Amino acid sequence: MKNTVILLLFVIIKMVLQFFLINPGYELHRDEYLHLDQAHHLAWGYLSVPPVTSWFAWIINILGNDVFWVRFFPTLFGALTIVVIWHVIKELKGGYYAQILAATALIFSAMARINLLFQPNSFDILAWTFVCFALIKHINTQQNRWLYLMALGFGIGFLNKYNIVFLMAGIVPGLLLTRNRSILANGNIIGAAIIALIIIAPNLAWQYNNNWPVVHHMAELKETQLVNVNRTDFIKEQVLFFIGTIYLIPAALIGFLAYLPFKKYRVFFVSFFIVLGIFIGLKAKGYYAMGLYPVYIAFGSTYLEKLLQTGKKRFIKPVLVILALGFFVPIALVAFPVYSPKDSLFLSEKYKEMGLSRWEDGKDHALPQDFADMQGWKAITELTDNAYNQVAATGNTLVLCDNYGQAGAINYYTSIPGLQAVTMNADYVNWIDLSKKYANVILVQEASDDDPERKKEQPLFESVRLFGYLKNPLARENNTKIYVLQGAKVNINTLLKADITDERNLWSN
Repeated sequence: MKNTVILLLFVIIKMVLQFFLINPGYELHRDEYLHLDQAHHLAWGYLSVPPVTSWFAWIINILGNDVFWVRFFPTLFGALTIVVIWHVIKELKGGYYAQILAATALIFSAMARINLLFQPNSFDILAWTFVCFALIKHINTQQNRWLYLMALGFGIGFLNKYNIVFLMAGIVPGLLLTRNRSILANGNIIGAAIIALIIIAPNLAWQYNNNWPVVHHMAELKETQLVNVNRTDFIKEQVLFFIGTIYLIPAALIGFLAYLPFKKYRVFFVSFFIVLGIFIGLKAKGYYAMGLYPVYIAFGSTYLEKLLQTGKKRFIKPVLVILALGFFVPIALVAFPVYSPKDSLFLSEKYKEMGLSRWEDGKDHALPQDFADMQGWKAITELTDNAYNQVAATGNTLVLCDNYGQAGAINYYTSIPGLQAVTMNADYVNWIDLSKKYANVILVQEASDDDPERKKEQPLFESVRLFGYLKNPLARENNTKIYVLQGAKVNINTLLKADITDERNLWSN
């Protein structure tokens, strides 16, 4: 009972803290709008992500689509990760102190930043942690049901984010290279693999039927985002993620070699280096490896508890817990959007020192990219709604955006019933309603657009004019322009069909 009460207390701390780590002056993030829109287009796959996030988006929509619920679910996944780690430590024969230290390490870490946004990443960390827990349970109990639960965790994790494949890419060689290889000789491992394959099969079928767009998506990421990632920064970020409790990771690795009860878990010692090696080799973003750490924090906390349980060393215990909080607070004031956008400007130099101001374009900006991606959306929607209302009476009007953030945000905030903004970007290319004949187009264009006078569209419409633009220098969407294209002289649907075909061909090549 006491153990449950303590765990519940940490869950409450986690759930409450997350809502204080983001200033109400920020809106949702551009990626969140896309995921929320997927709730209206449920499928077994999407161009950039598997389907699980859309399922939670569907639940959020049922609950009213309020910002509270958008924030709630990633926070819940973070809390559930703590619950799983709590039970991992129990399985490792750790006590209250190990559980408290691990929970503290997870709450007051970069994981809190991941848990701010409704993206696949929070559930990805939970899935990695559960798969590791199931493997530990099987090693301890030899009960085959844990192999099937591990397969279930992998399958659902795969349907959430393909990133979990890298965990298995570390575990399988880890099993082969350690005494745990007997697990691979267990006949039930085949049954478990079949269960995992059955779970992921619908998504694989979707990928096949759509010419494997994930391949193009990964190539595009490599060309546009990962090209600006370097291996040194990746390694630095791994240290910063759990800076106040980073010692728990080497403690775990030492424990695998020096602590006899951990000898049977050496599959995790081997897999740690394999997984990190793969990510470093691929020049991955630092947070891709976040799911790797919770289980090692559990091992490290358990081992340290054993080392500090006697003599004067016991007095170090509370110091380590306080240290986690001591490191977190000053970092959180910089790395989290706790100040309003304007008030955050005084931290610009700090952002630069910590490497937070560098965006995917490889350049430094006044605010971190995530912060800039959470501004301006309501203003863009208001401009779009006003433009739409001016021409809607003259015929069907299409709202065509430059990127998925614009389209998703407009669909989330619009006050106009039935308005559905689209774009030739991301999954929206599959959601354009071609059953209507469009007379007008509201064009939402990024500031980087190379045709500000709309010379390309002028011959196609009776009237082409700039309606307005976003004035927010702190927003990534600053200077986004809204154009009104009225009175189509040609069949807009024919042009849309051609653009859709071109975009689909691009994704499948």
